[in-house]
Amino acid sequence: MERTNRAQVKTQSATISDVAKSAQVSMKTVSRVLNKEPNVKSSTRELVEQAMKELGYRPNTPARMLASNKTFLIGLVYNAGSSYISCIQSGVLKAARPEHYDVLILPCAYDSPSLLTELRDLLSSKRVDGLVLLPPVSDVPGVQELLDEHGVANISISRKTSKPDEPSVLTNDREVCREMVNHLSSLGHERIAFVRNHPGHKAMSDRYVGYLDGIADANIDLNQDWVVQGDNSFESGIECGKALLNQSPRPTAIFCANDQMAAGVMRVAHEQGLKIPEDISIAGFDDVPLASKIWPQLTTIKPPLEEMAEQATLSVIRMTRNEPSEVERVVIDAQIVRRQSTAKAPTSSK
Repeated sequence: MERTNRAQVKTQSATISDVAKSAQVSMKTVSRVLNKEPNVKSSTRELVEQAMKELGYRPNTPARMLASNKTFLIGLVYNAGSSYISCIQSGVLKAARPEHYDVLILPCAYDSPSLLTELRDLLSSKRVDGLVLLPPVSDVPGVQELLDEHGVANISISRKTSKPDEPSVLTNDREVCREMVNHLSSLGHERIAFVRNHPGHKAMSDRYVGYLDGIADANIDLNQDWVVQGDNSFESGIECGKALLNQSPRPTAIFCANDQMAAGVMRVAHEQGLKIPEDISIAGFDDVPLASKIWPQLTTIKPPLEEMAEQATLSVIRMTRNEPSEVERVVIDAQIVRRQSTAKAPTSSK
């Protein structure tokens, strides 16, 4: 069989027939490779994949849909306005493209009374093969039951669940928040406050537990006046900052469950004429772009969002192919990013 001239074909739109000729295999074999079927020799699979790469081949989605009764479409469901969505999208696309899956971006309002109706309409009209969900959407009562009812492969990123075998990709929120408190304690801080997340965002609840672990490690008596409730917004950070910084004695360090609230606390500190970090240290969580743009740059915790999204997408794709999964829950560690907003505790403070 004569090989196809790959340079010539690449200038056109390569077909499955071109790939088969180039790799010297049948079109059926190419189809099996595309669909990740197990009954293909590894050497043959490598030949086909190399031919597809050199020819710049992209599968014909309508033809694949007809042949397999699949859409080869993965949906990404998230709360509109999420500050970290660009990293998540990047990870999902990075995983989906090599597997020849398309991605449908689905922003929604997690607190909308019509959320379940919107998801039901989506599942009926778009026929996605699988879904990657982000909190707080994944925490809304009835969402998981709806997906189970429709038999849609799905996995959640950082979903707080009581079921240990439920598929999810997580980060080590509790452990890394404990490390952050230990870091502040190592700088001499004994009055360490915490701004809690929105109570409806269950995926973030371990951040407060990690704070409590760190306080216990440092043998610091827990002062409930130094634990205040935020709602994840910049505005709530301002209110919490006022509540904490108007106390006497005030905390010497404030750890916030996300960066937006930390930025709000920093604004209050600036307005009160406090120097950061000389008078007050402030830390956050998420490492959103804002964290490195405000002054001083924010010490925070960076979750591996892109890696988590990539892993979640690959897991969903494996589910759509009915491939066995060795691990139901994957934990990827977050890291502390030390910047200018934290320093040694002041020798004296009000």
